[in-house]
Amino acid sequence: MGYPKVVVDTKIITENVKCIIEKTKYRNISIAGVTKGYCAYPEIAKAFVDGGVDYLADSRLQNLKKLKDIAVPKMMLRLPMISEAEELVKYADISLNSEVKTIKALDKAAQKNGKIHEIILLMDLGDLREGFFKEVDLFHAVEEIKDLSFIKIKGLGVNLTCYGGVIPKTNILKRLTALAERIREDYNIELEMISGGNSSSIYLLDDGLPEGINNLRLGEAIILGTESAYGKTIPGTNPNAFTLRAEIIEIKEKPSVPTEEIGRDAFGQIPTFVDRGVRRRMLLAVGKQDIDIDTLTPTDEDLIILGGSSDHLIIDSTDSKMDYKIGDIVSFNMHYVSMLRVMTSPYIEKEII
Repeated sequence: MGYPKVVVDTKIITENVKCIIEKTKYRNISIAGVTKGYCAYPEIAKAFVDGGVDYLADSRLQNLKKLKDIAVPKMMLRLPMISEAEELVKYADISLNSEVKTIKALDKAAQKNGKIHEIILLMDLGDLREGFFKEVDLFHAVEEIKDLSFIKIKGLGVNLTCYGGVIPKTNILKRLTALAERIREDYNIELEMISGGNSSSIYLLDDGLPEGINNLRLGEAIILGTESAYGKTIPGTNPNAFTLRAEIIEIKEKPSVPTEEIGRDAFGQIPTFVDRGVRRRMLLAVGKQDIDIDTLTPTDEDLIILGGSSDHLIIDSTDSKMDYKIGDIVSFNMHYVSMLRVMTSPYIEKEII
């Protein structure tokens, strides 16, 4: 296979799932393995299932279609579009919702398909992305949809950190469990799933996750072994399941500051530079079209990422103990944003082992 490429170690992913399930099983918390970070490659999703996830979850209908032959329930994470309702009920068993009009469209689509579609109602607890913001609106919605013939209200959920950066706290998630209890009492609805968020909530497992939270939707925690509230590694997990490898196409001694007047770069920004004198610089054949430079870390700790353009990554190798040559391969660990771009890019080869 050619370069640049990403190497995905499915054994690491499976072990990460097992590690996290070991931490959650005493709380009877089900895990929805979020597949969107790697474009739902079935071979990687299978590693999730081999590790023991209860659901596979994604934000894109195109990705859920890829997972249709894997025998676990599927969850649609992004609020459904009415225009995709008929296909969605075919490929997703559960969806997250906050609009009554959409839920009614799902009910009609489910009727056509002769199946019951389960929904998680989302409450916005301050992050200001999706969900009912006013509690009264949540109860009005339940009143309006509770008797739909082909919709089952499976539970209540929340999403945090993704837009507003609001960190999950015990008091925030207790609001969710309290709302769930009111719905159970007022409407005699079971509400079997109370989904307490994503990889930013997992840090509360040791101390702070309220009783009643019985589901988490985890992507980054599994793939990279990181909780996303504070960016800390989850003990027992391995962060190196995904490795980017790129080829060196130029090595030159050059100044570290441009020699003429500086204007805007190819992305419309005015760059700034640190003057380190003349340095040994390497160009790699991968760029901002495929990666997020700020979330790459060279495995050679002596390399410095200087920046890049759409097709090039620029590295200062002056302090490295390695004698790099043209055609050599440089490896990088990735945080979530780079991994997402790499797995989405058609210009990056994928090697799944």
